[in-house]
Amino acid sequence: MHSGGPLDHLPIWGVFSATVAVVVLSIEGGFRLGRYRRRYSESEDRPPVGEMVAATLGLLAFFLAFTFGLASTRFDVRRDLVIDEANAIGTTYLRAALLPEPHRTEVRSLLREYADVRLAAVQPGKLNQSIGRSVELHARLWAHATAVGEKNPNSIVVGLFIGSLNEVIDLHTKRLSLGVRNRIPGAIWATLYLVTILGTSVLGYHTGLTGSGRSLAMLALVLAFSAVMTLVADLDRPQEGLLQVSHQVLIDLRDSFKATGR
Repeated sequence: MHSGGPLDHLPIWGVFSATVAVVVLSIEGGFRLGRYRRRYSESEDRPPVGEMVAATLGLLAFFLAFTFGLASTRFDVRRDLVIDEANAIGTTYLRAALLPEPHRTEVRSLLREYADVRLAAVQPGKLNQSIGRSVELHARLWAHATAVGEKNPNSIVVGLFIGSLNEVIDLHTKRLSLGVRNRIPGAIWATLYLVTILGTSVLGYHTGLTGSGRSLAMLALVLAFSAVMTLVADLDRPQEGLLQVSHQVLIDLRDSFKATGR
């Protein structure tokens, strides 16, 4: 049920290492080709090559910024959905206090368990189990809503409770669709790395063509670019990595449930 990204089989440090290797090999390959052309061909016009290097690197910077924007937007969406879900669960819990017994006690107990299940969903390897349990709790909660609604069809309080419970269920679907499955497409990753290889190869080619030696400035470029690429990959991972959406609002909600004890 988890829609993984094309780089998910690598840990974050592996993404960084692989990107460094790709960029270094591309620059070195371009450098060797440029040095060969310099030795055996005098027909290469160097100034236009420099212009092409600038254009290619500009395109690479634009595409990298575009991809970073996609990952950052998805990260913000996941963060907002966590807050919205915590608010919806808390509102439903409060409104459940106005339901008649035994629905009041049972619904609140189910909501306390639901908060624990939603927190467990962010732990590696527990997503599918948490989704299955969430669906079961939805069915049980909705059964209570149906029962109390049939007995009190004109009750405003029951209507408010059913509305907030419906929002809880809807937000579960949104978090699953937008927060977990909405990843940067593999085609974008492939294009980004292709443009990276072409851009850095042209840079190395121009360096070899002009007769310049390998500069330590290239190392700074390699590390900086690889770090940004790794950051994009990290932002695109909803359940692992260094940058994770804070679930403190759900933790606080769960703790408040435990504090009330009912």
